Amino acid sequence: MAHEPIQFAMPVIEIDENSGFCFGVVTAIRKAEEELERSGSLHCLGDIVHNASEVERLGDKGLRTITHSDLKELKDSTVLLRAHGEPPSTYHIARENHITIIDATCPVVLQLQRRIKEAYDSNRRMLDNNEITEMPLILIYGKEGHAEVNGLVGQTDGEAIVIQSAEDLDNIDLSRNILLYSQTTKSLEGFRHIVEEIKKRKQTGSFEYFDTICRQVANRLTKLREFAANHDAIVFVSGAKSSNGKVLFEECRKVNPRSYLVSDGTQLDTQLLKDAGSIGICGATSTPRWLMTEVAEKIKKENKN
Repeated sequence: MAHEPIQFAMPVIEIDENSGFCFGVVTAIRKAEEELERSGSLHCLGDIVHNASEVERLGDKGLRTITHSDLKELKDSTVLLRAHGEPPSTYHIARENHITIIDATCPVVLQLQRRIKEAYDSNRRMLDNNEITEMPLILIYGKEGHAEVNGLVGQTDGEAIVIQSAEDLDNIDLSRNILLYSQTTKSLEGFRHIVEEIKKRKQTGSFEYFDTICRQVANRLTKLREFAANHDAIVFVSGAKSSNGKVLFEECRKVNPRSYLVSDGTQLDTQLLKDAGSIGICGATSTPRWLMTEVAEKIKKENKN
C-alpha cells in the first residue's frame, strides 16, 4: 500500500513589532534620502547605520561613506553626520573646509553631549578661578572607540575616561570627585552595576551619576525577552558592526537557546528551524524592517519547497 507523503505544517512566523530602527536612525535615514532625492549624491561620515544591507541600499542611491581622514581632504561638499553624533573637532574641520553639514545626531545623544560639555566647562571655569583645586573625573560607561563615545569624550577636550566594565575601575583614582555618564545604548543593568561598584570602592570625594540611557532602546530588552520566550526558535537579524545587536542577541539566547544570529537571509540555515512550530524574527536598533521581512519570506519559501 502506497504511503502518502508527510506534510509538515507551515510554522507561525512573527516579526517583532518592537525591533528595528530607533527614531534616531529613522531620522538620519530620512534626511539622507531627502538629500539624495534632491541632489543625487551625499557623503556620510561613517556608516549611516551598522547594517551592511542598508548601507548598500543607500549606496545605490548615491550615499558615499567617508572616514574622518577623508573629511580633512574634502572641500565644498555636503556631509551627513549620523545619529551617533560627533566631537566638536568634526564641526571645526567642516567650517574650515566649507563643508555643509546635515546634522542627524540623535536628540538623546545631542542632549547628553550638551550635559557633559556644560559640566566640563563649568568645572574648568571654577578651576581657573581657584574655586576648586582639581577637575573632577568624568567617566563614561560605554564601548571604547564607539562613534557615540568618541563624540562624548570630545566634549571634554579628550579628558573623559571610558570604562567598559567594573574591572576598568581598578586603574582609576576613585578618591577624586567623580561624574559618571553612560553611552545612550548601554544596558541599565550594566550601568547600575558600575554605580554600585564605585559606591562600594569609594572612600573619599563626591560621586554623582547620571542615567543617560535611552529608554526607547533600554525598554526593548524586557519586550525582547518576552518575545524570545514565546517562540520555539528565534532568528535575530543584525549587522556584524552593531554593538547593540550583539547585546540583544545574547539576551535572546539566554531566554531561548534556539536563537540564531544572521546579517541577512543568505546566512540563514533553514534546516535549523524545520521542526519549529513558531519562529520569531527580531533585530537590533540598526536593523531595517525590510530586512527582517526578507528573512521571513525566505523561511516561508523554504517551507513550501
